[in-house]
Amino acid sequence: MFRKQAFLFGIVLIFLSGCASAPVKDIQIDSHANPKANFSGYKTYAWLGSATIVNDTHGQWEPPGFDADKEIKFLMNRELRNRGMSEDRTAPDLLVVFAAGVDMDALGLKIDPETQVEVFENLPKGGLVVAFVDRESGFVIWVGAATGDVQENADKQTVKARLNYAVKQLSKKIPK
Repeated sequence: MFRKQAFLFGIVLIFLSGCASAPVKDIQIDSHANPKANFSGYKTYAWLGSATIVNDTHGQWEPPGFDADKEIKFLMNRELRNRGMSEDRTAPDLLVVFAAGVDMDALGLKIDPETQVEVFENLPKGGLVVAFVDRESGFVIWVGAATGDVQENADKQTVKARLNYAVKQLSKKIPK
């Protein structure tokens, strides 16, 4: 179990580079699937452990009173149900886990409009990683990541819309 969690957190670190601004053009989606997995054979799922997200005590990227963990789980449940799957906590075919993270101190190159020279600037980034684990074998069969820019002090509707977009796009990458 520890290996799976360490693997998933390793994936978060690899993909961590962004998620939260009104337009969604900055959100990038990437996924990898085990080509040997029979995705149509998975009919039930359960959540592996508890959801993981970075706590935002200063409200810089998660609006006060908004529970991003709960929203991501709600959105993923919706997408899995839309695929004809149902939640089964006793003997699921598939285990689902997600992790999210934000780097408010990320630096990136940006062109200075006055000098037209690239300069380092603080460009907060965040990422969401979702993984599916075959319960029987214990192998990760699919990993999807959404990354994008963080919009500081975004309102609840903006964050919800961006998470909805990210999860919908991720679900499109799950093989049939």
